[in-house]
Amino acid sequence: MDHRQLLTNLHGNISSSPGSVSEALLSRTGYTILAVIIGVFSVAGVCMNVLVIVVTVRHRKLRQPLNYALVNLAVADLGCALFGGLPTMVTNAMGYFSMGRLGCVLEGFAVAFFGIAGLCSVAVIAVDRYVVVCRPMGAVMFQTRHAVGGVVLSWVWSFIWNTPPLFGWGSFELEGVRTSCSPNWYSREPGNMSYIILYFLLCFATPFSIIMVSYARILFTLHQVSKLKVLEGDSTTRVEIQVVRMVVVMVMAFLLSWLPYAAFALSVILDPSLHINPLIATVPMYLAKSSTVYNPIIYVFMNRQFRDCAVPFLLCGLNPWASEPVGSEADTALSSVSKNPRVSPQ
Repeated sequence: MDHRQLLTNLHGNISSSPGSVSEALLSRTGYTILAVIIGVFSVAGVCMNVLVIVVTVRHRKLRQPLNYALVNLAVADLGCALFGGLPTMVTNAMGYFSMGRLGCVLEGFAVAFFGIAGLCSVAVIAVDRYVVVCRPMGAVMFQTRHAVGGVVLSWVWSFIWNTPPLFGWGSFELEGVRTSCSPNWYSREPGNMSYIILYFLLCFATPFSIIMVSYARILFTLHQVSKLKVLEGDSTTRVEIQVVRMVVVMVMAFLLSWLPYAAFALSVILDPSLHINPLIATVPMYLAKSSTVYNPIIYVFMNRQFRDCAVPFLLCGLNPWASEPVGSEADTALSSVSKNPRVSPQ
């Protein structure tokens, strides 16, 4: 059996005609609105993540270990926008999934592969910042090998857990209003159930736990610093407040983009008889894909070091923030906290 036949036999056939079931799920206007929404997110995501990559390549000072995971997140988001967002825009504009069974498998794999790699990158970023701020390894500093290891791990982990459906353990199937594909959350077949449960635990629950624990420890450490300053007669600085604000924004953005999708997946796993309106089921998918836009805004453009390089690139050398101090306020605060020997996360 050749590779194409293997993919075709993974899980039934997909009708690609306008008369398929997808036509009855939403009106023509509804599909057009969805096409516009996902198109805006996708095009913006492509442009912003390409900008992050190009600016990093052009400026040597940005190519430092703490930024590796940020650039890796941009690469993953770019792949998700190119291979997931744009095809979904086209199929929504047509009103039905037009790429056939093989197209569904390839699109589902690409979206899952880049999406989970991006989610793992967010977890790596959280761990990076935890290591820098809380210094759990004592005098051991965050180095290039740690950054490269985190980047490699995010791609390897995603590849390991997204390839099994290509070979029969699990499958990719149409989701929501049936214009895009994802791991099959609905099948009760034992093999698919075993895959989906492990996939949820290792690709959603594990990164989620890592992110929440890491940022919780960071906030605790910053709180300890503030208590020390109060005892010493100092007040909390604007820089420290900025760091706390950024941490809260990062956590809220993560919850907004991934928690609805994870909750949807878990509810379907726990209750096979649960019926979710296809349009409602589409909302979590769109929220997850929208992260390709606000990830670069939160993780990169709130970083003044990146912003000082990106803004002149976009405005032909002009930088309205040129008078501000050089360097990221958040990075400065993180560094100052990590160097405080009187603060320990333990």
